Amino acid sequence: MGALDEGHYYLELENGVKRGGCVELSFEEEPEILGIEDAVRVLLRGLGEDIDREGLQKTPLRVAKALREGTRGYKQKVKDIVCGALFPEAGLESGVGHAGGAGGLVIVRDLDLFSYCESCLFPFQVKCHVGYIPSGHQVVGLSKLSRVADIFAKRLQDPQRLANELCTALHHGIKATGVAVVLQCSHIHLPNFESAILDPNHEGWVKILVTSGSGVFEDEKSDTWTDFLSLLRFRDINVDNIHSRGSSDKSWCPSHAFCKTEPANKVMLNAVASILCSLGEDPLRKELIETPVHFVKWLMKFKNTNLDMKLNGFVLNRRDPLTSNGRLDHNEEHFYSELNLSLWSQCEHHLLPFHGVVHIGYYCSNGVNPVGRSLLQSIVHFYGFKLQVQERLTRQIAETVSSFLGGDVMVVVEANHTCMIARGIEKFGSNTATIGVLGRFSTDPVARAKFLQIIPSSSPAQG
Repeated sequence: MGALDEGHYYLELENGVKRGGCVELSFEEEPEILGIEDAVRVLLRGLGEDIDREGLQKTPLRVAKALREGTRGYKQKVKDIVCGALFPEAGLESGVGHAGGAGGLVIVRDLDLFSYCESCLFPFQVKCHVGYIPSGHQVVGLSKLSRVADIFAKRLQDPQRLANELCTALHHGIKATGVAVVLQCSHIHLPNFESAILDPNHEGWVKILVTSGSGVFEDEKSDTWTDFLSLLRFRDINVDNIHSRGSSDKSWCPSHAFCKTEPANKVMLNAVASILCSLGEDPLRKELIETPVHFVKWLMKFKNTNLDMKLNGFVLNRRDPLTSNGRLDHNEEHFYSELNLSLWSQCEHHLLPFHGVVHIGYYCSNGVNPVGRSLLQSIVHFYGFKLQVQERLTRQIAETVSSFLGGDVMVVVEANHTCMIARGIEKFGSNTATIGVLGRFSTDPVARAKFLQIIPSSSPAQG
């Protein structure tokens, strides 16, 4: 076989088989991926879903791909990135001071990362700022700081541990005099079902600012830290309210509140634990012991509840006003709107939450009382607390409101999708808007413009 035996000549085929007798599994055939897919099917069945439904058929694979992509850092090593990326750079040739490769502070700001929260398995956003003081007359390629940060972000993480691991790895990897790390982290604020309905001002995000320092940055009150933070403030980066490095406060992830409710489904808990194993983690690690409970508790909020009865009761009790001859009176119509109705839902394609606001505009005939805000909010929650896609959700809200208000309805949904910062996209700050128009709104551009003009330019959905 000659060269083929020696591995000098391989040609990959589309089916993953290499000439020369070597067989490579495709990504979708890897045991870890198949294991995650099986676990996701268990979770979907636990929700009472039909896993063969069109919108869910590829959900197990989508979830598996997102989790593997989001935790690829377990298989990466810092030395593979830093090795060969240190460049000679002399310090000052004369005078007193620090610059270049002999003591000059170097800062890279605003590195956008995302990581998976180890408490609930949802991705959180990270704005990373790294500073270091070179030593040995050498500096590191700036792009490598971002790549090293990404290694530790692409793991199941806690903000403070992420900062500490990144700081330590850089300190040893680039042989610096000192390394400083500041992370601005934002985690979706998962509500309890009751708070989502009763508190219209529920904040969509939990934010925390953490730091870590090594070498000359170990002392948070040192002049080097002051210089570092000053250069961040110089670019309007808010570094106030820094979380204490030694704090063991667990309030960062809102999922810790979910353990106070009834016990979770054991089969579903085992499925989440198997996902952790497939990612290369130890489900018995103390930080992960409660993770299956947190994830399942949140997921079960999207199983059909008695919201059905509340909504159906409302719709059936609604009556259209009649004139004396028994006909609907459409001679006079009045325009009404309800803005910023809170929305929480779960993407059925990736099992990740999305949240935002719903705006509803409608015309009512003379004599019809406008619908109360609480009733429209109930409709939003009824369709929101399910596995959903935003386009379908928008249509369902519009059709339901139209069914008892006479047909002239317009609905605008604005939402932040957690899946937009996962799945390899890493798109921060994006917002998705969908529109549903029925009746008069579908043919009258003036009516549509009238409604769109009153929607606030910034909404709670934009965080």
